[in-house]
Amino acid sequence: MPRLKRSVLQVSLDIFLINFALLASFYLRLEERPGELTQYRPTYLAAAAAATLIIPLVYRFFGLYRRIWRYASIGELWSVTVASTAGVGAVVVILFCVSFVAGSIPAVGAFRRLPHIVSVLFWLSVMLLTGGARFIQRARYPRGPAADAPGKKILIIGAGDAGLVALRELKNGDYRYGHPVGFVDDAPEKSGLMLQGVPVLGSRWDIPALVRARGVEEIIIAIPSASGQELREIADICKKTPAALKILPGVYDILSGKLTVSAIREVEVEDLLGRAPVDLNVAEVAGYLNGGIILVTGAGGSIGSELCRQILQFGPRRVILGGHGENSIFAIQQELQDLPVIAEIFDIRDEQKVRRVFAKHSPTVVFHAAAHKHVPLMEHNPEEAMLSNVLGTRSLALAASESGARAFIMISTDKAVHPASVMGASKRIGEMIIQDMNARSETKFAAVRFGNVLGSRGSVVPTFKSQIRRGGPVTVTHPDMTRYFMTIPEACQLVIQAGAMAAGGEIFVLDMGRPVRIVDLAAELIRLSGFEPRADIPIVYTGIRPGEKLHEELLTEEEGATATGHRRIFVGRPNHIDTEALRSFVEKLRARGSVMEEEEIIAGIRTLLPEFRADAK
Repeated sequence: MPRLKRSVLQVSLDIFLINFALLASFYLRLEERPGELTQYRPTYLAAAAAATLIIPLVYRFFGLYRRIWRYASIGELWSVTVASTAGVGAVVVILFCVSFVAGSIPAVGAFRRLPHIVSVLFWLSVMLLTGGARFIQRARYPRGPAADAPGKKILIIGAGDAGLVALRELKNGDYRYGHPVGFVDDAPEKSGLMLQGVPVLGSRWDIPALVRARGVEEIIIAIPSASGQELREIADICKKTPAALKILPGVYDILSGKLTVSAIREVEVEDLLGRAPVDLNVAEVAGYLNGGIILVTGAGGSIGSELCRQILQFGPRRVILGGHGENSIFAIQQELQDLPVIAEIFDIRDEQKVRRVFAKHSPTVVFHAAAHKHVPLMEHNPEEAMLSNVLGTRSLALAASESGARAFIMISTDKAVHPASVMGASKRIGEMIIQDMNARSETKFAAVRFGNVLGSRGSVVPTFKSQIRRGGPVTVTHPDMTRYFMTIPEACQLVIQAGAMAAGGEIFVLDMGRPVRIVDLAAELIRLSGFEPRADIPIVYTGIRPGEKLHEELLTEEEGATATGHRRIFVGRPNHIDTEALRSFVEKLRARGSVMEEEEIIAGIRTLLPEFRADAK
């Protein structure tokens, strides 16, 4: 029905109900004294005229004609109560003033004051009748699906806020996605209760029996606050059933209103390894990003693109998407095209172009995420690692200092600690450049160091998934190899928070939790894909590749770790840097660059980092 027609009908219905309520109120008050009806006629007519004009206007002021009452809730009930009280109150006050004035004028002295009981009855009647007419629209639609409703039968794990959001989304879609047969929740006080007409059937331990008894075809995990350990336990129980296992998005998506039925997805290994959500100090973060011009290098990459998405939530004036690969930059520009972003294609090793970009945009904050990161590739191309990760970092740092940027945050890696690879060494030298620049610049330079990022391009998870799709085998380099893991959104949130805390010269280290055995990660992915490790999909050990370490570290013994104001961010004490040796090595790279031989590069690295590759050639 067109909106105008619907509004006219709603106003007309309200006028009828208001007048009916007024007439009924007078009748209930005066039914035993019919002789007074004639005496109160002027009062009744004045009240009817005032109520007909005033109460619909008050309802319009409170927005009661702009609501979709099919989805009415407690908030709408409260709005009806407040609007009815205000409208009736205004009518009563007007009639009191009229009766007061009429009492002082002999010609109209017959006008009688509205009886108190009529006022109360009128208020209650208006509230019940107009409110009831609205909530009937909600009652017309079923609160839950019929027990024998067609379609997929769904069991929801978690009878809390997220479970309720999932239920509402299923209902709003008229249960086309499927219909819930019940909830399970470990809270014993919820067992046997009803949530919007859907029963809480038991705890997680009852899932296998419920799936069999109720013919459940899909299980949705709706516990966004659950730890990775809790999710693993729930997933292990659900795997004993034939039902498909899905999960809701993270709590951020639910709170921001992004959740839809289409967002319900397969359980990923990131969910099982996840930790508690990052608690950002929003005021602190917004203070240095809001209204600023933010440059993100490597903006087309996994980390860089997510940094751009998150930075845009804090109201920057503009975000510069910097990158060398046009396809990846084009993709993130298209995704963010309705937001204040500008794409710049440039190579961070090109000092002149870098200076032009900084002169053109004058960024206030720089997040440097561009880098060569693949260890085996950089072992075979050491000059490229040095040109990008060392000279590229230097050209950006100099341009940031010369243009007066407030802060420069470099994304580093745990492979920079006691580096055993050219890539790790290049990132450590990049950190040294940042620390050296901080000592001689007004710009605050800092680095943020963390381990592997789940789901980033070229990381183990996409590789394992591809191998599983092909039927295996899944290749692992060593049965004891461990790595620290973090999700992309989690890492970016902590990077942004660390940037707010930077005073200059720090190497921030993110809490990565406990290291994970790669073989355990591979086995979990195989199970999530519906197979049994080693029985259905073999796991093959291929041996440690050049430049790889069995276990990564986040800090050296000399750096130590100092707590910060954020429980998941630590800061390492900077080591002594031989600035003369550093600058000499950088100048040699600038002069010879891509023509340097591997032995020459290795010798230069060892001059700066004596601990580098003790077992190297």
